[in-house]
Amino acid sequence: MKQTVLPGIDLSRRRPDPEEDAQWPSTAELLTALAECDLPATVPPPIPERDEERALFPLTILGMGLSSTLLPAHREVLESSTVLAAGQALLARFAHMEAEKVPLRSPLQNAVELLLERRRNGARVTVLADGDPLFFGIGATLARRLSPEVLRILPGLSSLQEACARACLPWHDVRCVSLHGRGKYTELSVAALSGKPICLLTDDAATPDAIARFLLDRGVDWYSMHVFENMHHEQESSCVCSLPEATQRCFGTVCTVLLIPGAPRRSPYLGISDTQLASEGGQFTKAPVRAAALAALRIRPADLVWDLGAGPGAVALEACALAYGGLVFAVERDAARVLCIEENRRRFGAANLEIIAGNAPDCLRALPDPDTVFIGGGFGKPESAHSLVDVVCSRLKPGGRLAISCVLMGSLERCRALLHALGWETRIRCIQVSETSSLGNDERLTALNPVFLISAVKHVEDER
Repeated sequence: MKQTVLPGIDLSRRRPDPEEDAQWPSTAELLTALAECDLPATVPPPIPERDEERALFPLTILGMGLSSTLLPAHREVLESSTVLAAGQALLARFAHMEAEKVPLRSPLQNAVELLLERRRNGARVTVLADGDPLFFGIGATLARRLSPEVLRILPGLSSLQEACARACLPWHDVRCVSLHGRGKYTELSVAALSGKPICLLTDDAATPDAIARFLLDRGVDWYSMHVFENMHHEQESSCVCSLPEATQRCFGTVCTVLLIPGAPRRSPYLGISDTQLASEGGQFTKAPVRAAALAALRIRPADLVWDLGAGPGAVALEACALAYGGLVFAVERDAARVLCIEENRRRFGAANLEIIAGNAPDCLRALPDPDTVFIGGGFGKPESAHSLVDVVCSRLKPGGRLAISCVLMGSLERCRALLHALGWETRIRCIQVSETSSLGNDERLTALNPVFLISAVKHVEDER
């Protein structure tokens, strides 16, 4: 194997003894030598245009902005087009033009193939987009499907830029989330935990008042809401209100919403004090066990986590702090404990915590597959333990981690046997902790009940 030699430095010698430190090259020398080396390129060269592609007019995506006024360059492209493609409403604005009209409907594949065929036949094809094509628009969709050799994108003024300009808010640090046609608020939950300004695109279901109720239900109360309806239309309106005020108002379906933080955000964290938790009868996973369980799970920022038998949600809350870019599902069947989870979610502003009230494993069918799972109890009957562990192990993603806490020796043995039958390598820890308590004018150590923690990893070959 050929050895690369750095100019001016002799690398044949090993690390010197401490007495020879003065002879070892400095960091500056090493960096200089590396800069002088002929290192291989890390960025691949651009793909050259094919001759047949170079001779054709590019398929142009034209951002119409938010107003009816076009830039001269945009108007020139529009007027020279022989094929126009857009949604029905946007095409209707240009019904007077002689160009062939191609309506864009979902799925887009047929329309895209037609447009490419027209382009190959020499037509000047232009796709019209509301706002800016690359801001949750048709430009992003077509850019994923077509080569840069084929596309030319002319930007327009986006609703984000217009809304931020009206609010005098720099938009380079704004988190952008589209709820239009999504049906879920997952991205909003993650964005809310950042404490950054958020721009939201809404629809007839995810209206500003519904968004405000969603956030307040999770304790996210540090935002004010700026709502811009029908920007650059005759029915345009705007308002600024608090989230509680927004829940009492009615809004239209075409809104751009800015959430601007006005107070310090709250968020879950590791090592939550027991006294800060709302609990029913003081029944929850104690801090030392939570710390050991979370260490065994090794939760990553984008993980999807299940906390089964969540109690008041102590483990789930701390998991939210680790999976700040993912989701945590707290599953609990006891109604009083579910209410405690809801209260704790509000206290800590845990926007990415979803609460599932029901019996596991039946209620797990509708949940997405997890990256990590913590099971906090529910192994009193052998048949329930077998059913639950079997379902969890089948649903856990390859490479996912499982941790189960047990107080009873029988529960521990049942879980160990079930995992052993699957061929999973397990690790068992016994967590024994003592805490100080008052005794007369002094203190003593009082032992807490020992807890067994069994953990395992699902390897790729374990997929069944």
